[in-house]
Amino acid sequence: MQFQNDLIDWFEREQRDLPWRINKDPYRVWVSEIMLQQTRVEAVKPYYKNFMEKFPALEDLANANEDEVLKAWEGLGYYSRVRNLHAAVKEVKENYGSKVPDTPEEIGKLKGVGPYTKGAILSIAYGIPEPAVDGNVMRVMSRILSIWDDIAKPKTRKLFEDIIREVISHENPSYFNQGLMELGALICIPKNPACLLCPVRQHCRAFHESVQKELPVKSKAKDPKIVPIAAGVFRTKDGKYLVNKRPSTGLLANMWEFPNVEVQEGVSSHKQQLAYYLKEQFGISIRVGEYAAAVQHGFTHRTWDIFVFYGTIEEDIAETDTLKLLSKEEFEQYTFSRSHKKIFEECVLQSSLL
Repeated sequence: MQFQNDLIDWFEREQRDLPWRINKDPYRVWVSEIMLQQTRVEAVKPYYKNFMEKFPALEDLANANEDEVLKAWEGLGYYSRVRNLHAAVKEVKENYGSKVPDTPEEIGKLKGVGPYTKGAILSIAYGIPEPAVDGNVMRVMSRILSIWDDIAKPKTRKLFEDIIREVISHENPSYFNQGLMELGALICIPKNPACLLCPVRQHCRAFHESVQKELPVKSKAKDPKIVPIAAGVFRTKDGKYLVNKRPSTGLLANMWEFPNVEVQEGVSSHKQQLAYYLKEQFGISIRVGEYAAAVQHGFTHRTWDIFVFYGTIEEDIAETDTLKLLSKEEFEQYTFSRSHKKIFEECVLQSSLL
């Protein structure tokens, strides 16, 4: 098929020099694909380099403890991705002799390996003609074939998987799938596709019909819920800061943070609710002080609006496995979410420099 040849020839010439393309080691491919979910390529590069230096082989990651793994992932967000990856590589070590499975049935059973990741690993690492359909691929193929189904709907993804299964190159599925992804990232971009530079323009129905900017069809997601939160940067007389560990399940499980509470509007002030929370949750009486900063952090379905306050700890605090007093230097040893790292940078590091 000429479409396959044109796409693969272009990818051979124009592919970006990316660290996960050094070889086709399925473990390296797997890590990169998990990191690239919901994260831009340029943002992933330094994290990937650091992660592979710490865990160069699958056994290294499987043998690491969760705190080490979370620390290596710190800043990438979506921490359930790395927890699933960690659990899955342990399973590969135990059940498959540390060799990443090379069949759709076996690899698809691993935790966190959905249809896209399965297809990417099998095609790139093993040369198996399995579809790897993400947003880039759906955008490219919706334009190539002039498909007007809503790509936000799960059934549409299945439609594109069936289409790719029909048109994928069996001789070089790796470059075919990577070529579609690369085309979507560099040429067939969302708003203003660079059609005059496109290597498969002659095969594109949307281009010939002049509707490329109208495709793909994607219904708008609901606006995320705004969640107001009060957080405290509380300092002891000897210059240490109070932090606590989140629960072992749920959002940002097992990560460290400054004490905080989701506030109820109209009940009492943010400061009063934070003080009450500290007393109820940790048995600590703190007079919450002046306003420090505002930090906003977005998740898929919610946005945290964090109002940060200073405070001084007068009483002795009994440290536990989930409650610590840290010096500025000790923060580096613990894993914090992006929003609480920002609180640390703005309200601890910056304030100490003033």
